[in-house]
Amino acid sequence: MNPSSLPGHPFIAYQSGALCVEQVRLSELARTHGTPLFVYSKAAMLSALAAYQRGFAGRKAQICYAMKANSTLGVLQVFAQAGCGFDIVSGGELARVLAAGGDPAKVIFSGVGKTRTEMQQALQAGIGCFNVESAAELDVLNKVAESMGQQACVSLRVNPNVDPKTHPYISTGLKGSKFGVAHEQAVNFYQHAARLRGLKVVGIDCHIGSQITEVTPFLDATDRMLDLVTQIEAAGVPIHHIDFGGGLGINYNGDTPPEADALWAQLLAKLDARGFGDRQLMIEPGRSLVGNSGVCLSEVLFLKPGEQKNFCIIDAAMNDLPRPAMYQAYHHIIPVHPRDGAAEVFDVVGPICESGDWIGRDRALNVQPGDVLAVLSAGAYCMSMSSNYNTRGRAAEVLVDGDQVHLIRERESVLDTFKLEHLPI
Repeated sequence: MNPSSLPGHPFIAYQSGALCVEQVRLSELARTHGTPLFVYSKAAMLSALAAYQRGFAGRKAQICYAMKANSTLGVLQVFAQAGCGFDIVSGGELARVLAAGGDPAKVIFSGVGKTRTEMQQALQAGIGCFNVESAAELDVLNKVAESMGQQACVSLRVNPNVDPKTHPYISTGLKGSKFGVAHEQAVNFYQHAARLRGLKVVGIDCHIGSQITEVTPFLDATDRMLDLVTQIEAAGVPIHHIDFGGGLGINYNGDTPPEADALWAQLLAKLDARGFGDRQLMIEPGRSLVGNSGVCLSEVLFLKPGEQKNFCIIDAAMNDLPRPAMYQAYHHIIPVHPRDGAAEVFDVVGPICESGDWIGRDRALNVQPGDVLAVLSAGAYCMSMSSNYNTRGRAAEVLVDGDQVHLIRERESVLDTFKLEHLPI
């Protein structure tokens, strides 16, 4: 990758030969806070959010950040203060929203396996809506709400059987998916929900996958959703809001997803043409708001030449950055301080005892032990999916705001990793 050009990362750039996030040198952050270290740009998050806000200008719309992408409190606070709601998938995520100052009335609760306890917690908090994903869940939520003397606002997540053309693990809108109710059964499900006294039908929801880089799947899903709204309302069940989920991709390695405002210009034109332009709209972006705001800093430990491969061994691993091992995902890896001279080709790997512990394959790098590398596009599905595998403490996180640096998560110590465990004798 050309160090002078960081496509998709307008707030990450080389300045006087040093890689910076906004106005802060990453080498200074590594020296102060150690590595591995996640660094996020507040300006990058708000810039990504602004594209959605431009796209929805003049419309009745609510942007709900899909916090599974990155659920760190300091990140959630940025979006809460910017007026966002939140898409959650667990009671734990609800607790995080409340701790970060989020408005529970702007919370949507998604996910296929909500427990009764989580339903009770959400109703007590006064969340905006449950995205229900099965008939069984409808009936259980109805009983929970009735036992509390409440009505739960619900939207059914409909599976439109649209191919998002992305990795199979993050495709969620096809017939074989565990998510949502079948498109063909949706009208019956809505009529059933409307008869349950503990529920109030308020909307319809659709989410077809993640890291989508083409417009066509969104347009196809929109058509199928609007067809369903027409059928459901003809069957006597009014739909107050239409939730289009999320899934818009980012540029990891030459990917060319549409800008959020350009995508929504096309989707809104379709809504207007079909007479739905005045509806309340919901959207649940995650990766596209945070993915390219973050980098992971890691120190080079050893260079290990081999007969078939050369290895650059760093102190970040698959427990810190699980996407390459899990999805064979690509992240650009660049030096914080580029060196002059010829590069060698390395596999960049971590210290974990797994052959799957790799961060990048076949990367041309000119590095020496002690150098710091920056793994780009690390704002989404890295820290939120991190683990303590091999008894490794999770990394620290900092938020950069101009020239200000805020430590938003302390590094876990080894003692932190087993402080809840007990010896039996």
